[in-house]
Amino acid sequence: MNASMLSYILFSCLLLSVQAEYCGVREIIRYTQRLLDDSSVSCPCRQTATSSCSCLPIPERGHELACFVDGTKHLMEKNTPSNPVITRLYWTFQALLDRGLCKRLAHDNQCQYEVKGNVKEFLEKILTTYQEIDK
Repeated sequence: MNASMLSYILFSCLLLSVQAEYCGVREIIRYTQRLLDDSSVSCPCRQTATSSCSCLPIPERGHELACFVDGTKHLMEKNTPSNPVITRLYWTFQALLDRGLCKRLAHDNQCQYEVKGNVKEFLEKILTTYQEIDK
């Protein structure tokens, strides 16, 4: 085995280990912060059809990614034309869930929650979850 082959193998292993722990933390924090700054949605979540507020799942521990996928998908479908930041968040969460990239968040494909919240509460949950990972 020559030196270039060995360095290639080591580089590949390094890439795989970095990719396995990819959580998109800074990107997700930046996008979520942008949505929170833009968002004037702080009305209470009422689970009736007459409410103009979205009721989104506030995930239980271990179900964050699945609930973030569900919540951002709902926001994407509700906002037409779709907000590109919400779309980007949705696809990032979906990729993280599908590929099992972020080992710090448990990977359960089912969103489990006890409460629902409005858009602001949902975004704040995303933000605090990813800020904990960033520490």
